[in-house]
Amino acid sequence: MINTPYDVVQKTCAMALKKYHTPTIKLFVLGMLAGVYIAMGALLSSMAAGGLAGIGETNPIVPKLVSGMTFPVGLLLVILVGAELFTGNTAYLMPATIKGTVPRTYFLKNWGIVYVANLAGALLFDYFLVYQADMLHHEAYHHYITHIAEYKTSLPWEQVFLRGIGANWMVCLAVWLGFSSKSMAGQVMGIWWPVMAFVAIGFEHSVANMFYIPTGMMYGANVSISDFICNNLIPSTLGNIVGGGLLVGCLYGYFYKNEAKH
Repeated sequence: MINTPYDVVQKTCAMALKKYHTPTIKLFVLGMLAGVYIAMGALLSSMAAGGLAGIGETNPIVPKLVSGMTFPVGLLLVILVGAELFTGNTAYLMPATIKGTVPRTYFLKNWGIVYVANLAGALLFDYFLVYQADMLHHEAYHHYITHIAEYKTSLPWEQVFLRGIGANWMVCLAVWLGFSSKSMAGQVMGIWWPVMAFVAIGFEHSVANMFYIPTGMMYGANVSISDFICNNLIPSTLGNIVGGGLLVGCLYGYFYKNEAKH
């Protein structure tokens, strides 16, 4: 048995109402945890892909697939353990907003708090548990993370925006799949596949980039703070809002808000 699309929308509405009544400090701490969890997945993904640099020269999909297969641990922790992730919240606050379960502008407050918290958590993890712990000291890892940071900030603004749409469309579909299952195994599989796919494809996830780019900068990437914010973080964030908020949250919230349960 699975939860129907109607069931999933009702579940997101209940979650949104709970978030609305959550104290700001708790929301912020849970947001920091989500930033850390996504960074954990990105660190594992970087080490897995960085170790395959030689193979990637002749078969570039192999490191991408390995990177994708290892990255989902971050979102699994967010959903199954519990944390507040900006990209997920772009989707599952929308049905409740459409139905009027929460005040119409609450999602803006939530997004703002959680986004800043995600960034704070990711940066603390990047600095203390990656850079200061020197987890990427191996030449292959060092080269990988600096190259990724420079590559992501060199893309045209509109490409990052479009890739941001793709990333959060798939991430939020992963969240929806996870919510549709009533078992732990089903949730894990539902979340894992779309997240693996978006990473392997090369879409842009703003919170994941809070790990990749700052960590690359710490290891010497030729990237400025302005490059990070203007060339990647802003367009990927806007794309993530479209992908998750419009293409998942609003669409499913609108189509299934009043459907009779079967």
